[in-house]
Amino acid sequence: AGMNGTAIENFTCVIFNVSFMNCIWHVGGSAAEDTQYFLYWRPSKKEDITECQNYIKDNCGRHIGCRFQNVTMGLELAYFWVNESRSGQNIQLYEGRIMLHETEKLTPPLNITVNCTEASHRCSIWWQPPLTSHVRKSSCFKYEIVIESK
Repeated sequence: AGMNGTAIENFTCVIFNVSFMNCIWHVGGSAAEDTQYFLYWRPSKKEDITECQNYIKDNCGRHIGCRFQNVTMGLELAYFWVNESRSGQNIQLYEGRIMLHETEKLTPPLNITVNCTEASHRCSIWWQPPLTSHVRKSSCFKYEIVIESK
């Protein structure tokens, strides 16, 4: 139900620094300037639905995203709803599901150590895996080393 083109568009979420999540969207093309959007989510079927507490706003004061802290994620679907309110207009509801672990932007590897010896013309490089909330085996990571100078 609701007027076509009023639902949000291009909804995406990104997990970063292990427990932070940003979700953003575009205002529906037919939405009036005084349309306000409200994001609700449920990290898993076992958890309660909660509303965003830290909205990102555009120049008109409309909610166009949300910042979350202390997000924990498993390997199951998270559920999102964005509804809108505007007096006198029927607005379309947005519903979406995301596998949050697929949206995580990993930190760089940690504690990088380089040891080069002139005599052998060799270098050894060690590091620790990046921080993540869902990968438990370091063998799951693949690395690429780019050497910019000798």
